[in-house]
Amino acid sequence: MRGVTTLRRIRTDGAGLLIAGAVAFPLYWMVLSALKPRTALEAGDPRPYTLEPTLDSFRRVLLVDGFGQYLLNSLLVAAVVVVFSTLCAFLAAVALTRYRFRMRTTLLIMVITAQMVPVEALTIPLFFLMRTIGGTVPGLGLNHLGSLMLVHTAFAVPLAIWMLRGFVAAVPRELEEAAWLDGAGSLTFVTRVLFPLTAPGVVATSIFSFIMTWNDFLFARTFIISAQENQTLPIALLSFFKPDENDWGGIMAGSVLMTLPVLVFFLFVQRRLASGLGGAVKG
Repeated sequence: MRGVTTLRRIRTDGAGLLIAGAVAFPLYWMVLSALKPRTALEAGDPRPYTLEPTLDSFRRVLLVDGFGQYLLNSLLVAAVVVVFSTLCAFLAAVALTRYRFRMRTTLLIMVITAQMVPVEALTIPLFFLMRTIGGTVPGLGLNHLGSLMLVHTAFAVPLAIWMLRGFVAAVPRELEEAAWLDGAGSLTFVTRVLFPLTAPGVVATSIFSFIMTWNDFLFARTFIISAQENQTLPIALLSFFKPDENDWGGIMAGSVLMTLPVLVFFLFVQRRLASGLGGAVKG
């Protein structure tokens, strides 16, 4: 019996290592390509290692005109989207889970349907919408970061609502009744009791919102047309795509720099993320 259990554990561990290797290999190759000399990349060196690592590709990326501004723009857009989408989703999840009202089921169906619509199908309508409201609403419209914030918030809210529903529903009704007996109103219960208990779910949803916004290229390319100072970090990689020959070292180095903030974010919240995803599945 122990032998069978040990064999199963070895198979499970082996499968896990294979999956981890398959996931990590593209990241390893990205870092390797960023560290390889430019001549080796242009020659098509296929070796999975380099004996002459160099930081020249990172220097070329950091010396791109406006790179710092691109980074600040990406951080600003991602921060605004995470805060507003998480707040709106949390309040909506509370309303849809803890209260009974007309059209409640219809709203839930609309939330699910909103996740099924391809982003590419909405790009052109959103372009015309932003062009129309640009002349009437300050800070929105084409060539403004507000358009990216608004669109990404709208796309992040449905998924966040669906994830947070499970956490809000998992809080026992007895806690709410006890809070009422202690004289706490609905707002006090939501802010001081419900929100701390659903913190793992809030962290999990905020990470998904951050990644979706941070890696966006389609909307940034569509809405920010001529305002160079309002472009985001993924657009900076376009400067390394040349008509005659691409600078793959610069592309990989820029990708590494774009990945680092996400990895750092994961390291800080990985424990809450694990419990958050578990709660979302349970809910």
